[in-house]
Amino acid sequence: MFPASSSAQSSVLQSLRQLETSRIFQTVVISIIVLSALTIGAKTYDVPPLFSQALAVMDMAITVFFLIEILFRFGVCPSKKRFLLDGWNLFDTLVVIGSLIPLDNSEAVLLGRLLRVFRVLRLVSVVPELRFLINSLLKAIPRMGYIALLMFIIFYIYAAMGSMFFANVDEFLWGDVAVAMLTLFRVATFEDWTDVMYGTMEVYPLSWVYYLTFIFLTAFVFLNMMIGTILEVMSEEKNAKQAQQAHDERDDMARKLDEVQNKLDELVKIVSDNQRQSK
Repeated sequence: MFPASSSAQSSVLQSLRQLETSRIFQTVVISIIVLSALTIGAKTYDVPPLFSQALAVMDMAITVFFLIEILFRFGVCPSKKRFLLDGWNLFDTLVVIGSLIPLDNSEAVLLGRLLRVFRVLRLVSVVPELRFLINSLLKAIPRMGYIALLMFIIFYIYAAMGSMFFANVDEFLWGDVAVAMLTLFRVATFEDWTDVMYGTMEVYPLSWVYYLTFIFLTAFVFLNMMIGTILEVMSEEKNAKQAQQAHDERDDMARKLDEVQNKLDELVKIVSDNQRQSK
């Protein structure tokens, strides 16, 4: 009786796990997240009281759905410790728990609304492709930090040069190194940078060399280095994911072969026992 009951429980748990990973379940969760985002956006408008009450009820229903969904995912996860140690699952749990903060509490209303806004980010944790992009970006940050440091050095050098040469032309834009760095950031983002250049060219006709070399370094060289770093990390992550999938498939195949071998051994043993009994 107990083995049959255990087998039934295992079958039900396996069915629930398949439901949790199914496309239908993921689509429903994504739809609720999008609905939550629309609800949050609708609250920023002046709406009639009846519609505002409907939004409040909808927000409560969405919060309850997310609570049930996170408990369901936790319940069907084979390793509870692994579930809690996963960064995305921990993020989802904190957002769901934070959404339970009542908005009628004046002291916690800002935190509650902020965490409800972060529910939109759950779309990243649900969609594997978005999760892959964010993970790649986070792993690329250390490498991008060195590029950003080099870019800061270039900004500082050019800002010091610009402050020395162009402070007498426009004190507001080139008065000191800090202001000059802000001006160079404006130049690097192409925000009316020609006006800045033409202003200094009236006094220094060859100052266009200063701007063009700066734009070439920042907008072309360093930007492409940033993009190349992210693409390299994404390629490494993709290769690692494929290698992990291949390893899991080999482990699964080895496990199935072991099960088949064990069953063959049992069959051989049963056949040999029957032969001995018949003799």
